Amino acid sequence: TGAVVLHSKRLHITRAAIEAGSARSAQKVRVLEHQAFEQVALLAAEPLQAGQYYTLSIQYFANLSESFHGFYKSTYRTQEGELRVLAATQFEPTAARMAFPCFDEPAFKARFLITIRREPKHLALSNMPIVKSVTITPWLVEDHFDTTVKMSTYLVAFIVSDFKSISKITGHGVKISVYTVPDKINQAHYALDAAVKLLDFYEDYFSIPYPLPKQDLAAIPDFQSGAMENWGLTTYQESALLYDPEKSSASSKLWVTMIIAHELAHQWFGNLVTMEWWDDLWLNEGFAMFMEFVSVSVTHPELRVEDYFLRRCFDAIEVDSLNSSHPISTPVEDPAQILEMFDNVSYQKGSCILNMLRDYLTADVLKAGLVQYLQKYSYQNTKNEDLWNIMTNASIPYSLMFFNFICPTVGSDKNELQGDGFCRTQQSSSNAHWTKGETLDVKAMMDTWTLQKGFPLVTVTVRGKNVHLQQERYMKGVNSPSSTGYLWHIPLTYITSKSDTVQRFLMTTKADVIILPEEVEWVKFNVDMNGYYIVHYEDDGWDRLINLLKENHTVISSNDRASLINNVFQLVSIKKLSISKAFDLTLYLKHERQIMPVLQGMNELIPIYRLMERRDMDGTAKQLKEYIINLFKDLIDKQSWSDEGSASERLLRDSLLLFACVHRYQPCVDKAKGYFTEWQKSNGTLSLPADVKTAVYAVGAQTSEGWDFLLSKYRLHLFNVERENIELALSLSRSKDKLQWLMDQGLRGDIVRTQDLPRIIVFVAKTPSGCHLAWTFLKENWDKIVEKFELGSNSVANIVTGLTSQYSTRSQLAQVKEFFSSLEEKSARLRCIQQAIETIEDNIQWMDRNFEKVKTWLQNNQL
Repeated sequence: TGAVVLHSKRLHITRAAIEAGSARSAQKVRVLEHQAFEQVALLAAEPLQAGQYYTLSIQYFANLSESFHGFYKSTYRTQEGELRVLAATQFEPTAARMAFPCFDEPAFKARFLITIRREPKHLALSNMPIVKSVTITPWLVEDHFDTTVKMSTYLVAFIVSDFKSISKITGHGVKISVYTVPDKINQAHYALDAAVKLLDFYEDYFSIPYPLPKQDLAAIPDFQSGAMENWGLTTYQESALLYDPEKSSASSKLWVTMIIAHELAHQWFGNLVTMEWWDDLWLNEGFAMFMEFVSVSVTHPELRVEDYFLRRCFDAIEVDSLNSSHPISTPVEDPAQILEMFDNVSYQKGSCILNMLRDYLTADVLKAGLVQYLQKYSYQNTKNEDLWNIMTNASIPYSLMFFNFICPTVGSDKNELQGDGFCRTQQSSSNAHWTKGETLDVKAMMDTWTLQKGFPLVTVTVRGKNVHLQQERYMKGVNSPSSTGYLWHIPLTYITSKSDTVQRFLMTTKADVIILPEEVEWVKFNVDMNGYYIVHYEDDGWDRLINLLKENHTVISSNDRASLINNVFQLVSIKKLSISKAFDLTLYLKHERQIMPVLQGMNELIPIYRLMERRDMDGTAKQLKEYIINLFKDLIDKQSWSDEGSASERLLRDSLLLFACVHRYQPCVDKAKGYFTEWQKSNGTLSLPADVKTAVYAVGAQTSEGWDFLLSKYRLHLFNVERENIELALSLSRSKDKLQWLMDQGLRGDIVRTQDLPRIIVFVAKTPSGCHLAWTFLKENWDKIVEKFELGSNSVANIVTGLTSQYSTRSQLAQVKEFFSSLEEKSARLRCIQQAIETIEDNIQWMDRNFEKVKTWLQNNQL
């Protein structure tokens, strides 16, 4: 070839040369730049020969990036108020090219040798430890880092800062350090201990030693996403790493632990074995998300992470039910499309289908397959099918074992072996998994979940002992295209009124029948919602389940109850059930005490209230709000205003009190006001219980003086741990001027950090006084927002979908369509815009169909 094409973005190349392996003379080369493709071509004077070694040397300069990607500038203030500057990197997915010219694609793995010059007052960090430091002049030091293992460009990282650190050695001899700005190093201890436990857990679980000598965790003051898995130097938003035992809430502890677990899982899934191209990003992200739960449930059992897994699947279902969804594995080409892959489908849905696979294969078989996959493809790149082929092989010995276990005798009343080698089991024990004595074709099954978008709706009709099953694609939407041609291999599970042993059945056809040993009062499919599908019960199936919840809801698990609440409202959206049926089901919540069903009840009912609140002509919204409060009133009244109890109890208290206070439940408001007044009198020195702070601040921020006082504390270093709680409270103000000021500041980035702007815009948009402001703000500042956060990023998507999620009028729909279609084509094509439009259309339809019915139901069912 006569040209070498590399990625390069905003780098000014001043000189480039090519040196042949044996020759000692370097040839200068011409450099051409193609800005739109983010590429440069180095043109050699004569063609380069295949099989020959060449060395390219490139001299270039660039400014530190002003956004959150590439090699960028971040600042913070010390306790004394002095502004300090640091520089850090964020390269995933396509920003390594902003720091150095490279083949910036995940399949090009290389070893990196990094040298950094800095002032003596600073310290430099990178993926590997420092081998030597050389003093070049009294004001300049050069650090030489050890050579990295073979890895992709997006995992390269370096930071130059004045951070302080604390360290420990893991059981396997890896040095772990946590780095933060000097004033916050006392909040690093929890993260350090968690990282030590988690890294040891993964080394044992994967049976593959962590290959680097160290793992640093660094808290960066300005950071767009939650965290990043750079090999050996993971980086975090401060709120995702720092924890103050005195001031931080239980939800903060859970969040920090889960994020560290996620980034450390990536050291194997993603760093050691990397997807070949971004279309299979889920091989990194779905796994890391799934492994958070596997690891934290073992290393931190007191956090009860299994209580929160379902929430993720419900979030995934939300986007996956729209026509604008995409298959987990989907072709992408340009940087904006690549960024769009970092969404709920790759992360949440990815983790949910892995959880379903674990339930299907058993935890041991899944683990055996994962270990084989990681061992076989270490330091390499993989595609979707590589994983499934290995899983299929891992499950062979087990399927034979189950086969023998299930069919001990032929012709006995329970099992009959048919001529095709199937075992028709009627009541097999729960560890007898699946029923074919051959290979489980994991690939055939999982392709149906990763290569087509959406998910199945299974309709169950019970006729005597016969359970008739049908599957179709679940889809919301006004003019939803036909869902024919969609078929999943669904690992169905069910329990009945007669047996709480989990029965299993793999459904691979459009329709099927299960024969029960006897007639039952009720049947509940998708036990604990381990499967990624929703269920509709025909005839009186729902009535029987609603009755069960009313009479004795604890007969089924709290996850089963949460999934019924979710499913019943999903079915209303596609006209399979009436809204009054869904509301009938919620009546039982008066007696519910577990976190998942309570939060799911709120997650279904509050958005309906918000839709109605926007156009409340006749007091229906007020009635609905009172209904919701009455539903949870006993539980709210029972809450102690303290930090006692388990992690789940504390998280529930946090959510309940915030809900009650924001929706003006008087006893809650009075109590919060009392606390706020005391806290204000003490000039903020009074220590409030961590889990009630958000509710107290939210009530305090409702007066102009309270808002100003909160803002004065927000600006102080001391209240950094509570930054996000205070932001939420400030954005609940009824003053338009204050809300406008808050968003403007977020864009400027000196008082309110720009990284928090997406959350603030969405908070503001959800308040009646801020709804219109937020939309105007987005329109006026679209270009600046895109420049800061990047087209296609999760931040931009969250702003667009979060801001419009409560729109439900035709004029709002017209405004949204008009604004986005006026943008240049690249912006107008964004998936989040399609999602927003579909959601608004869906809301309009929903309101047209259900407003009057909700009104009637509420009049007939006063609690």
